[in-house]
Amino acid sequence: MSATMALTGVRMRLALRNRAFVFFSVVMPIGFLFGFFLVFGRGGPDAITYLLGLVLALSVMGSFWGLSIQLVSFREQGVLRRFRLTPIGPGPLLASSIFSNYMLTLPTILVEVVAARWLFGMKNWGNIWSVIVLLTIGSAAFSALGLIVASVTNSMQETQVINNLLWSVFFFLSGATIPLPVFPEWIQHIAFYLPATYLVAGLERALVLHANLVAVSADLLALTASVVVAFEVSRRLFRWEPEQKVSPRAKAWVIVAVIPFLLLGAWESRTNRGVTEMQQIFHTIAPHGLSFTSPGK
Repeated sequence: MSATMALTGVRMRLALRNRAFVFFSVVMPIGFLFGFFLVFGRGGPDAITYLLGLVLALSVMGSFWGLSIQLVSFREQGVLRRFRLTPIGPGPLLASSIFSNYMLTLPTILVEVVAARWLFGMKNWGNIWSVIVLLTIGSAAFSALGLIVASVTNSMQETQVINNLLWSVFFFLSGATIPLPVFPEWIQHIAFYLPATYLVAGLERALVLHANLVAVSADLLALTASVVVAFEVSRRLFRWEPEQKVSPRAKAWVIVAVIPFLLLGAWESRTNRGVTEMQQIFHTIAPHGLSFTSPGK
């Protein structure tokens, strides 16, 4: 643990020197905040509370992009080779990536919450403990997903292609940009096969409905499963040297990271719990200043 904590400090300093990491972890989330609140909020305090959940989810989700680029960059530049000379294994190094990413995300989240309160008049804080736990586990989950991307790609170009694909899916189909209830119901059910949807749904419940930890336990379970599985897969596929390439057979480990969400998505399709609750929350908030409109069903 001491090695992990020491590496966390080093990783934080290195991350702040990486422009891509700073952009995706700081600049982009704050840009979304002002864009969402000014365009969709219409000044309604209840709508701002709802939108804050989407903005916080995007801030956490964006961490996988910056972290994967950073780790691949370290491998190509030989930085990981230097870490290899120290008496540590892949586990502590990857854990330090998750911890450092969380610590660097906290100031952005704080800025977003303060802006929502003092600039846009948000009055409803929701269940603060549920929000904190969701953001903490969510940050770890998407950091671990970023580690998988960095582990299976062999170049920066390949990393950016996969990041673009994943980000597009998370961005549009999780409810983090356009609320899921405005889409046809079959798309809403597909969305619950994605880890990002559980973060968005959990934050909506915690902020708007004041849901406690028990009420968001399904979302926390989904995110925790993502952390555990994604971390183990990335640890097994980790490479210190840029000359090392991942074989197609090794990449099959990525399928393991998908299994929990196939099971959770199937369970959600059967129970319809998540879709129903997100629809109820949206239709409760929409009359109070939320300006999203349906693209058609």
